[in-house]
Amino acid sequence: MIWNSAKPFLAILASCLLLAGCGFMPKAGPWRSTVLDAEKTANLEGIIIFKVTDQLARKLAERKKSTPFAEVFGTSLPKQYKVGPGDVLNISIWEAPPAILFGSGTQSSAALSLTSKEESLPEQMVMEDGSISIPFVGRVSVAGKSVHEIEKAIVYFLEDKANSPHVMVRIAKNLSAQASVIGDVGKSTNIPLTPKRERVLDALAAAGGVTQPVNKISLLLSRAGVTAIMPLTTIISDPRQNIPLLPGDVLTALFQPWTFSVLGATGQNAEIPFETQGISLAQALARSGGLNDNRADAAGVFVFRFEEPGRLGTDRPATPTVGGAIPVIYQIDFSNPAAFFATQHFPIQDKDIVYVSNAPSVELEKFLRMVGVVLASGTRLHNM
Repeated sequence: MIWNSAKPFLAILASCLLLAGCGFMPKAGPWRSTVLDAEKTANLEGIIIFKVTDQLARKLAERKKSTPFAEVFGTSLPKQYKVGPGDVLNISIWEAPPAILFGSGTQSSAALSLTSKEESLPEQMVMEDGSISIPFVGRVSVAGKSVHEIEKAIVYFLEDKANSPHVMVRIAKNLSAQASVIGDVGKSTNIPLTPKRERVLDALAAAGGVTQPVNKISLLLSRAGVTAIMPLTTIISDPRQNIPLLPGDVLTALFQPWTFSVLGATGQNAEIPFETQGISLAQALARSGGLNDNRADAAGVFVFRFEEPGRLGTDRPATPTVGGAIPVIYQIDFSNPAAFFATQHFPIQDKDIVYVSNAPSVELEKFLRMVGVVLASGTRLHNM
């Protein structure tokens, strides 16, 4: 009789043991041991697992660091403005009295002896061959010359034709020396570069500023086939990176809504945005509420990432996936106090997944709760 009444209880208990043994216990993700075996058991080929140390974290941070504008392009000021094709010049010529070349035949001899004569030429556009036209002189090559050099050249050609000529040249329209500003700005535009020697932030202001939050914007500068990118906040905070622009520069404001995802035994599971200047793993965990005291395995904190082959923090051989990236898992053991220092240097990247596994005791607690439910059910059946 007792055996018959215990049969349902034993059947339920056997089912619990079977489910637990087969891995059907509810859980938020893999155990630490499962993740550490991913190199051998995962379906994705080429997975590499690294244990994060302070040395590795610093190496990754150094490789991720963007090269500053000042280091890539230098900080020297541009040379004196040189005229180029497309520029429009205003040219005025003065002739000392008595004016011979530009004098008026209607003036008296007394007037000729006392009055200098000014001749303002029509606006002259520098042509494709780099020349302009001057009366009584013809074509004068001006491309690649400064305003002062052009004045001297015109005076040289007029000296044997006019009486002590003096020349003033002014740039009416600067079309050859411009920088372009595009991207997430108020208005994409070309910025004329003047003797003021406009800098990166000058051009950005002239384009109406950025249209997205400053901490989500990076600036990409292209010059003569060389490009570099920096967070806008870094350029604002470090005046050395606000470098002078050169003709032909292209400045692009890029909106970069970077995020990382947090899963597992943390204060919250969410996709969390972060700033373009980057954050550390320590900051990422803090923003997610930290490790859950009741669930987290302190030695089972992982960062899942697709790394570019050139940015791996080691010389270990790796096989890139179809997209050219390498699947990498970084393990952080917070049971070791040194990990708290390493995570301050470990950089979080866009689309990283931070996962905290459950502690083994949590799985045991789940099983014991299930057994408790079974025992309670068996007791009720026995008393029926």
